[in-house]
Amino acid sequence: MSLADELLADLEEAAEEEEGGSYGEEEEEPAIEDVQEETQLDLSGDSVKSIAKLWDSKMFAEIMMKIEEYISKQAKASEVMGPVEAAPEYRVIVDANNLTVEIENELNIIHKFIRDKYSKRFPELESLVPNALDYIRTVKELGNSLDKCKNNENLQQILTNATIMVVSVTASTTQGQQLSEEELERLEEACDMALELNASKHRIYEYVESRMSFIAPNLSLIIGASTAAKIMGVAGGLTNLSKMPACNIMLLGAQRKTLSGFSSTSVLPHTGYIYHSDIVQSLPPDLRRKAARLVAAKCTLAARVDSFHESTEGKVGYELKDEIERKFDKWQEPPPVKQVKPLPAPLDGQRKKRGGRRYRKMKERLGLTEIRKQANRMSFGEIEEDAYQEDLGFSLGHLGKSGSGRVRQTQVNEATKARISKTLQRTLQKQSVVYGGKSTIRDRSSGTASSVAFTPLQGLEIVNPQAAEKKVAEANQKYFSSMAEFLKVKGEKSGIMST
Repeated sequence: MSLADELLADLEEAAEEEEGGSYGEEEEEPAIEDVQEETQLDLSGDSVKSIAKLWDSKMFAEIMMKIEEYISKQAKASEVMGPVEAAPEYRVIVDANNLTVEIENELNIIHKFIRDKYSKRFPELESLVPNALDYIRTVKELGNSLDKCKNNENLQQILTNATIMVVSVTASTTQGQQLSEEELERLEEACDMALELNASKHRIYEYVESRMSFIAPNLSLIIGASTAAKIMGVAGGLTNLSKMPACNIMLLGAQRKTLSGFSSTSVLPHTGYIYHSDIVQSLPPDLRRKAARLVAAKCTLAARVDSFHESTEGKVGYELKDEIERKFDKWQEPPPVKQVKPLPAPLDGQRKKRGGRRYRKMKERLGLTEIRKQANRMSFGEIEEDAYQEDLGFSLGHLGKSGSGRVRQTQVNEATKARISKTLQRTLQKQSVVYGGKSTIRDRSSGTASSVAFTPLQGLEIVNPQAAEKKVAEANQKYFSSMAEFLKVKGEKSGIMST
């Protein structure tokens, strides 16, 4: 966050307090322009102390002194009686936690100051080392001589080998100018101040984490001591925090509105300190909002336990955190593999089947004929021809596809075919016998057949071509007909011989 962002944020908060308006009000444009002009004037100062005044402030010195005092005392949890807010150390913890936010803002201001001053010597370093503290340490190590990039052990502890290689190559081709002794002294002073502020911030974090274990042991176990101290400070104490619902605790520390004139793409709405805590940020982005709601609900329970000084050893906090981690693991499990289950056995009992001659006759009468079955069959991948022009889509199926040009003779089931009497069979056979001239209609012979035969001896001779066929037909009808019977039946032995 740059200095301009901080000044605009302070200006907006001051305007809201004076006017008492809602969060949706917007500042006027002249105020933003004035702040930007003031920012330019501040950054153009010769010394870092003209813009970074936290290090020499009285408040900073008092808070750090009290922290050292309470660290030496090593207070115990049994000393806290009644509301937590009544403990004298509680106010120090809240002030120390707020001081870390101010130190972060001060570090951003100093980083901007060093970046503007050192861009005269090495302008490309800003893009090569984006981290603020790493940039400050690198500037302090390099100074005016950029040749220190190669084989520098101190620089290897700050940057990676790949970054050092890129920095050394870029430093050999940079167009920067040498800094004067006064400018170099101001840069070293700013670097020292930034590193000392960073060390003080880590000292405060250690103190807050050690003291939150007896003020709110269960709450600090779930979201960490630093985040617990932040939400306690915003809520106005542990007692007020225990009275808040989970939906409000999740929004503590949320940015109320976007600064006008700046991009809001990186601002997440309805996200506070809990959303940015380590336990929530360890999950994939699509689960973080759901996790923040769960963690906020458990923090509400832990805060209520801590406000009544129950479970000072943190047993409830361990149980709540285990429950949170189990749910996190459950959310990230892959979906179970679906098993193909067989269909259950039908509950309907077997139907009573009717048998008998009448039932079989009915099935034969109402069943599909063989020709109809052939007509209903279709070949896949073949274009069917329509049987009628008027009835499009109606085809003959497999009928007539044997290649002979006629309807293929179907296989007849001997068990179900219709049976006729023997008398009717004799009548049909007599009708099929031809007497006299041969008909070309019944017999599929050529129509040019003639009774005149050419012989080598007598020449033309009129013969009967059906005479031989008639003799063969009579012999077959007598001996090989299906209606032939035994001629003489004398006994069992003679019957066998006749057959």
